[in-house]
Amino acid sequence: MRERVTAVGPNTSLADRKRRAGQRLFIGFQGHAVTDELRALTRELRPAGFILFARNVAEPAQVLDLNRELAALCDPASPAILSVDQEGGRVQRVREPATVWPPMRAVGRAEVDAYEVGLAMGRELRAMGFHLDFAPVADVDSNPANPIIGDRSFSERPEEVAKHILRFAHGLHTAGVASCVKHFPGHGDTHQDSHLTLPVVEKELPDLERCELFPFKA
Repeated sequence: MRERVTAVGPNTSLADRKRRAGQRLFIGFQGHAVTDELRALTRELRPAGFILFARNVAEPAQVLDLNRELAALCDPASPAILSVDQEGGRVQRVREPATVWPPMRAVGRAEVDAYEVGLAMGRELRAMGFHLDFAPVADVDSNPANPIIGDRSFSERPEEVAKHILRFAHGLHTAGVASCVKHFPGHGDTHQDSHLTLPVVEKELPDLERCELFPFKA
């Protein structure tokens, strides 16, 4: 279990403030191995966990070794959560010789059971030492001009997205990997890339509930 984080008062030390802040952070870093700089930062912050990107990945055995080393950096009383962005399609950080997954639009249109896809992906991620996958995408592909969602979404229909994300997440969970549905409150109807700017969707609440929010409620 994670330690209880209490309120920070005026007499709280700087080191304690950093530690409490660290428990709210997932750390990303460069390279395929743990560096002295990362070791020092981890000792100082005691982060909640780490996230791996393509820059950290060479092949599955290296990822497992890296995750083991990252886990060893943290206090067993407050173990690190090891995470990755592995959706399939355009967004998968671990590629060949690991499985190359199709985009979730292909899963949705093929009427493949998303549970089986999530289960297989989860088993592979768990074998590499991961605890959390930042997937599935719960956005509805409702705007053809969207530059960032598109085929990452299961469907253009909210009901279909809801059905598939529930099955996919259940598959991940069965394999022992936590899921994280994204991108709340819904990124499908934007026409801008949120990595580059702040998109705005102007809709009334009933419209949001029928479309964007429907999969998240499910």
